[in-house]
Amino acid sequence: MLSVFNLVLPFFGLIFLGFFVARINHQPLEALGWMNTFIIYVALPALFFQILSKTPVAELTKWNFILGCTLSTFVIFLVMFLIAFVRTRKIDESTIQGLAAAYGNIGYMGPALAILAFGATAAVPVALIFCFDNMLHFVMAPLLMALSGNDKRSPRDVTIGVLRKIFGHPFIIATILGVGAALLGIEPPVAIDRMIDLLARAAAPCALFAMGATLALRPLRRVPKELYLIVPIKLLVQPLLIYGVLNLVGNFPPVWIYTAMLMAALPTATNVFVIAQQYGVWVERASSSILATTLFSIATLTLWLYFMTHGLIP
Repeated sequence: MLSVFNLVLPFFGLIFLGFFVARINHQPLEALGWMNTFIIYVALPALFFQILSKTPVAELTKWNFILGCTLSTFVIFLVMFLIAFVRTRKIDESTIQGLAAAYGNIGYMGPALAILAFGATAAVPVALIFCFDNMLHFVMAPLLMALSGNDKRSPRDVTIGVLRKIFGHPFIIATILGVGAALLGIEPPVAIDRMIDLLARAAAPCALFAMGATLALRPLRRVPKELYLIVPIKLLVQPLLIYGVLNLVGNFPPVWIYTAMLMAALPTATNVFVIAQQYGVWVERASSSILATTLFSIATLTLWLYFMTHGLIP
């Protein structure tokens, strides 16, 4: 158990360090703008390119793994969406609640934690999950908001917006470039490769610190009753579901299954708040969901990693 604590605590330590510094420094949320720009447009794309460009091509085409992971995420989203819709009869609020239960912090926390826990072999499943889960969320949010009447754009504009979010997202672009480099056997010049390595190393600490600062600057003002469902579904049910589905659809190495479970067990992504704010729906409660799942995930992620690293999950 000590080895698991030594693995998990530095990650949450960076989050709480960001939280503490933001609390005592009294900077506005907008002060994080350039750090977030660096993380999203430079550091994390460099990490994904570095991972994928050095990956054997055969490992990038495991469609049964991609289908199993993406289907599991969609099922979790759909279950929470339907529960919320039965209670509220509002498509827009139900969409944000569905995202809060299904959309994990696979960008900021996922890559570094999975690679540190399971080694370099976790890099490929991480990248595949990240790419296709984000495509799913980028499609579902604007589509359902358009159906709710919250998004006033025409179907054509909604479609163009979805495609721009998918193919214009820095992470997706980096993924495409990384896969292309792996297919063609292209290696960057030494100087550029070293710069990419420096940027990739900066991704996790900067992302986790910024996440903690963001949580501090969005204090918990409203605790929605839906958290009693969102927290266990996100942190416990989703990893169990993905374990069952992957064992049904294929015969994968344990590292791939453990990585998928770890990615599923991550707390709600900060992007859920961004989407809620964009459409003006369930904003404070989305922020509460992120904070609550992050706090509870300290315990649940520690337990999941203990079970995985000690062979307690077959």
